[in-house]
Amino acid sequence: MYNYTIDDYNEYKAKSESEELFQLVSFKLGSEEFGVDILDVQEINRMNEITKVPQAPEYVEGVINLRGKVIPIVDLRRRVDMDIKEHDKDTRIVVVNIEKNTIGMIVDSVSEVLRIPKSSVEPPPSMISGFDTDYIKGVAKLEDRLLLFLDLNKIMTVNELSEVLE
Repeated sequence: MYNYTIDDYNEYKAKSESEELFQLVSFKLGSEEFGVDILDVQEINRMNEITKVPQAPEYVEGVINLRGKVIPIVDLRRRVDMDIKEHDKDTRIVVVNIEKNTIGMIVDSVSEVLRIPKSSVEPPPSMISGFDTDYIKGVAKLEDRLLLFLDLNKIMTVNELSEVLE
């Protein structure tokens, strides 16, 4: 039998309410798990037919028509210098807002929405598995895995973003 007092409960409640949380959409690229702030995610879609754009940067797969709006689609694997993979039934387009612009990012699969205490996120080491860490906000330590927290505003430079949107 546990003997908890009202003071114990109030102390627990105050600690849990004061702990700030990140709410992330997690997804996979290969065996790596990534997350982006849920506030930056507009929607998640199955793969659509993508119209190729001549002379686009290599990481730009093309464009799609999303409810009357043409948006560029970036292959996130190519963007972070991973091996190319054929799209399958799990492949998704995560539609995000970057610098007030809407783009789609192709990911291998979307995992879940997570609420992570800010205290469990550490700054990224100088190099992580060959990824340039400029666009990695931090590394979240979950119970049985690590998650790379992406900064969408740094995943593409302003020049790259304007090139894609043209």
